[in-house]
Amino acid sequence: MHTTTLFPKSKTLNIGGNIFTIETPKVMGILNITEDSFYDGGKYTSDKQQLLQVEKMLKQGADFIDIGAQSTRPGSKEMGIKHEIDTIIPTLETIRNNFPNAIISIDTWHSEVAKAAYNSGAHIINDISGGVFDKNMFNTISEINIPYIIMHTGGRPDVMQENPHYNDVVKDVLFFMSQQRAELNLLGVNDIIYDPGFGFGKTQEHNYELLNNLKTFEFLEGPILVGISRKSMLYKPLEITADSALNATTAANMIALQNGADIIRVHDVKEAKEAINIYNLLKKA
Repeated sequence: MHTTTLFPKSKTLNIGGNIFTIETPKVMGILNITEDSFYDGGKYTSDKQQLLQVEKMLKQGADFIDIGAQSTRPGSKEMGIKHEIDTIIPTLETIRNNFPNAIISIDTWHSEVAKAAYNSGAHIINDISGGVFDKNMFNTISEINIPYIIMHTGGRPDVMQENPHYNDVVKDVLFFMSQQRAELNLLGVNDIIYDPGFGFGKTQEHNYELLNNLKTFEFLEGPILVGISRKSMLYKPLEITADSALNATTAANMIALQNGADIIRVHDVKEAKEAINIYNLLKKA
């Protein structure tokens, strides 16, 4: 697929009444507070562990912190809304109290969790289902009026990797996002971030096709988020593990940046910031 850059790259978000401008790529640091995440499950389950990790990511230059209390790895089981709220809200409040200037994103597909998180100081909602799993999500986002990440997934995490199929993965994902954007716009929601959903209901070939054609998503005229940190699309072809996939992650993130990524979502902030710094030097040259 041949694409050209036709759309503006200066993108803004209204975060807490302040205009956040994405003129150069940003980093979203991942804080998984679950026991079973595919890479770092169980590492950050206590207040002390969580605060130390957030402090580390912020010092290394994270622009956003994304907190997740429900594992979305392939085959994972749903924990339920009450469990998610009981897990994520105390962590969110502790982080907000200790790092009041941090911009916090909450990784959830439940509208009730989104609203509770907003009431506790969250700034962004990151929905892996793009509004599909909870039909109340879009109305809730309209009500609380905070930026929303539309991600594409091919089904719920427990079944999404069972024979993923698309007519054209780039066109199909773009069409889905266009539909969801139109619905949100009708509700008055305009601060939208777009994530193609690498590894979510997609084969290895699908993932690399999306990465290679990332500029196509500039059609949506909003920030593009890429989350490929330590995923199997990187470590399986190399016959290594997620623990050993930092170098592959950095290489793939640089490709994503060159193809139009505005935000890269990562476990390793320092290396991501270094990749962005090199990319910015390349752009200046």
